[in-house]
Amino acid sequence: MLESRDEWIKKRAYAIWEEEGYPSGRDTVHWEQASSERIALEKKASKKEKVDAKPKTDAKPKADAKPKIKGKAATTVMAAAVNGGSTKVSPKRPSKKTGDAKI
Repeated sequence: MLESRDEWIKKRAYAIWEEEGYPSGRDTVHWEQASSERIALEKKASKKEKVDAKPKTDAKPKADAKPKIKGKAATTVMAAAVNGGSTKVSPKRPSKKTGDAKI
């Protein structure tokens, strides 16, 4: 069963008092220190819960990812992947725009 916040602080303040050698008149200081430690633990726990509570994205396998190649080459590559690599890739054609412009 989980103990209450005040019970945890009480036990921690007592442990601090023992660690310091049972000094008298420092009960308020020990209580404040224990309370600060509890607040730090609660903040740490809430950050962890926020990280754990983030929705997971529906990541698709890499095989379903879109190719980075555009145009006809992408179609050819995708067809090759579907057909088990049986599609041949044609060599790249030279550009229609050449330096032989007519004047």
